[in-house]
Amino acid sequence: MKNNIDSSISLLSLIHTTTADFLIKELSKMGFDDFASSHGNILFQLSINEKMTMKDLSAKINRDKSTTTVLVRKLIKEGYVEECPSNSDGRSKFISLTQKGQQFQKITCDISAQLLNTFYDGFSEEEKKDFLNYLNRIYNNFTKSS
Repeated sequence: MKNNIDSSISLLSLIHTTTADFLIKELSKMGFDDFASSHGNILFQLSINEKMTMKDLSAKINRDKSTTTVLVRKLIKEGYVEECPSNSDGRSKFISLTQKGQQFQKITCDISAQLLNTFYDGFSEEEKKDFLNYLNRIYNNFTKSS
């Protein structure tokens, strides 16, 4: 790929695709052939937040609510997550991991470690921090302009 500033967005897109392919390949090796990277992201978010509304989950995975609903329904069908009604609002439901979903998260921790080791191979701790700061600045540039 051409190495200049104008190719940075293309390179970011390529890295995104490559990391998603890496995750899908590693999940497939472990018997999870029908998982999309968005499924993994949902399970990851639920492992951090314990339970979430569909709206909050949609925001965290950067998908619209209808897409998130389709993804979550598949995970419910496969037994990885469950819906629980809210005690305070009968119209609202929370999504949370089942025991199977929690076990899946333990498996994916190893895959995530492999991904990060590959991603940051050859980087010093300072370079990792700088890189993250740059990415956050870029993200903030877009979020403040919308």
